[in-house]
Amino acid sequence: MKSDDLLLAYVTRLGDNALVLAQRKIETVTLGPELEEELANANFALDYLGQARLFYTLAGELENAGRDEDDFAFLRSDHEFRNLLLLEQPNGHFGDMIARDFLFESFYVLQLEALERCRHAGVAAIAARAVKEVRYHLRHVGRWLVRLGDGTAQSHERAQRSIDDLWRFTGELFAADEIDRAFAKGFDGPDLEALRVQWQQAVAAVLAEATLKQPEDGWMASGGKQGRHSEHFGYLLAEMQHLHRSHPGATW
Repeated sequence: MKSDDLLLAYVTRLGDNALVLAQRKIETVTLGPELEEELANANFALDYLGQARLFYTLAGELENAGRDEDDFAFLRSDHEFRNLLLLEQPNGHFGDMIARDFLFESFYVLQLEALERCRHAGVAAIAARAVKEVRYHLRHVGRWLVRLGDGTAQSHERAQRSIDDLWRFTGELFAADEIDRAFAKGFDGPDLEALRVQWQQAVAAVLAEATLKQPEDGWMASGGKQGRHSEHFGYLLAEMQHLHRSHPGATW
């Protein structure tokens, strides 16, 4: 794969992760346990949407084919998206949302910190901006996970089940493919094996505080980074893209 194609693919993946999580989080605005959490989720969704816009704008510049952020977000089919499977899973109950965000953002903070030091100025600049937001998100969901895990018997049981159910999607976070390896080598990008060790330590510490058990590693779902998605993704994409596709060329 050529260097330009590699960089485009890597940046688009980052945008896809941010966009899909933004969509999932905006769906939760009416599902929080309190008003403050509703507002927090709305703001977090906007943070991720902003990150997606930055990554897609950079992708458009790299591609140099006339596509902009809207084209990347709304005019690609499901197999063209390369987001992690974890992020497209249905929101479920509040504990499921907290577990998903905690598992991903524990990884994403480490990934962004590594990207701040990469040898591409555009990616490094976006990462430096995004990591400040995601560190706050991670503190927020970490506190909620401790509150649920170390709360009532019911909240503990449901939080544990959420972690157990979503654990099978965490392997893909660190499953390096050709694009990951080439970006790490060519642009001094993240070493996913090194991030795995840091992630495991950080996750284990919070799970222990939350009195939750860390699941054993077993079979891990994968394929999202190669455009193979779960059945849930088509519904997410249809809802997200409906308005734009129904009114092609429309402007505000």
